Amino acid sequence: MLVLSRQRDETIMIGDEIEISIVDIRGDKVRLGINAPTRIAVHRKEVYEAIKRENAQAARLGMTDLDSLAQTIQPGPARRAQRDDANKAPKTHNPAASLGATTVRPFISPNTSSQDKNSA
Repeated sequence: MLVLSRQRDETIMIGDEIEISIVDIRGDKVRLGINAPTRIAVHRKEVYEAIKRENAQAARLGMTDLDSLAQTIQPGPARRAQRDDANKAPKTHNPAASLGATTVRPFISPNTSSQDKNSA
């Protein structure tokens, strides 16, 4: 660990992008100002450790946890009606429809001659 002595309004640089300034010193408390790019997360250590714990816990969720969560969350009225309509429709196997595919038709300009239309 590198230990540096700094006084109020003095700065420490970490690399080319992170600047730590001593903003205030009152008794046994030191206030730091940290200037870093937004892509670099800056947290107090206790917050950082809590985030790590939460992430580790979320990564351990199993299928039973997801199933119980799915039972707790109910769809809104629009989604419920959409689901009910889909259940009433006759079941046909159309893989393109399940992927949300659309039919593409060639565009024929109204200004083309009948000969052009026949060749399209």
